[in-house]
Amino acid sequence: MTTTAAAPPKLFTGRHLPLVLGVIGLVTLGAFENRAVGTALPTMVREFGALGSFGLANAAPNASYLISLAIAGLWSDRRGPIPTLRAGAISFALAQLLVGTATAMPMVIAGLLLSGLAEGLLDVSLMVLIARALPAVLRPRMFSLFAAMWVLPSVLGPVLTGVVTEQFGWRWVFLGALVLLVPSWLLLGPARRQAADAPAPERSAEDAAELEAWRAALPWALAASAALFLMTVAGDHLQEHPYAGGTTIAVSLAVLARAAVRVMPSGTFTARRGFPAVVGVRGLGGAAFAGVGAYLPLLLTLQHDFSPSRAGVTLSITGVCWALGSWLQGRDHGIDRVTVLRAGLAFMTVGLAVTSLLAWTTATTWIGLIGWGFAGIGMGLSSSSLSVLTLDLSDQANSGRNSSAGQMAATMSIATGLAVSGTLLAFNADDPQPWVFGAIITTGALLALLGFVAAPRARREVAEKVREEV
Repeated sequence: MTTTAAAPPKLFTGRHLPLVLGVIGLVTLGAFENRAVGTALPTMVREFGALGSFGLANAAPNASYLISLAIAGLWSDRRGPIPTLRAGAISFALAQLLVGTATAMPMVIAGLLLSGLAEGLLDVSLMVLIARALPAVLRPRMFSLFAAMWVLPSVLGPVLTGVVTEQFGWRWVFLGALVLLVPSWLLLGPARRQAADAPAPERSAEDAAELEAWRAALPWALAASAALFLMTVAGDHLQEHPYAGGTTIAVSLAVLARAAVRVMPSGTFTARRGFPAVVGVRGLGGAAFAGVGAYLPLLLTLQHDFSPSRAGVTLSITGVCWALGSWLQGRDHGIDRVTVLRAGLAFMTVGLAVTSLLAWTTATTWIGLIGWGFAGIGMGLSSSSLSVLTLDLSDQANSGRNSSAGQMAATMSIATGLAVSGTLLAFNADDPQPWVFGAIITTGALLALLGFVAAPRARREVAEKVREEV
């Protein structure tokens, strides 16, 4: 008697197809909105005569995003992903409507605050929905699609936004997103019904205690959000008000550090084996990559005589290489997930070290940009692997909190790194020397190296998880 092996599940067939298309639609919408704000905001502040609000407008979505992550994690674990997802979609629609019909800058800032809130709700609820609707074998490929959906917005988003702004006005950049939101939401219908019909996960006494601890940490998430907001605004005005700005940044960093201790899983800062190590590595990798990427266009402009448009090539390299790395990790390579993570961090470490040549010399521009491409591939490999590990080490009772903890770690570490590097640059703003950029990029390489060293500490509990599933 012979038996026929069941065909392996696939993303783009059968019952998974609507979920995949719906998630792709929402992620792409969020990516275009993210790029659109950066492109259209200069025109908006000029039209409203509110150039002084530029820093405030940039800080608003980042601040609301952080508190939104904490709320979304708790809400998704207690009520399931659907209420959180619905609130995120409604918040996104209201944000686009508010910005698109704004008659003054306060309306724009309110819309951007709502946008950050929507992003946090959608990010966490989609992670939980994927955890409940997709088998584990398909999750790496799903996360590779997440990265791929940022390629077109990164490459074409600024151009498309610029054309729409020039031809029709910046308002249609935001109002047009409402048209695309509806089909994305409808495509998620089957997955939403499946998740809504699923029985509530059983909660142990330990899990109930963790839920209460997370709820108690919400005020600290709010404090971190306020600190992030004040730190960003102070950094924008540091040159004009060095003492007040410096004091604000120092106090905000102290509050952010204290809040991080309260909201992060116990053992994060010592890379304790299992999920705490995953969270710690996410923070290190995020700070390393984003901290360098934020300064590369300025470095190319000042030291290599790139025009602003040419300096924007770093964004294109980031989008394409990140997607490539994420695509590679999603293949059926049979390599242990922690090994893939370490490979990504190794790529990032070496790539950032080579990228630092852009600061130390003016004769190796192309070599430095190749290094940045390697770092982008490493970020794609590692960030998607961290998302997979997060869900592998979670169950239905805590996948929301775990997803939000990882994203909060990245957000806080990136904000801290940018505050420190921004302060360094501000004190040398009159004539920034190569060593300033060299120090920033080299620090990024060292953070990636530290993540590489810490990554194996997730291995033991991952192995245990696999044995439990078998």
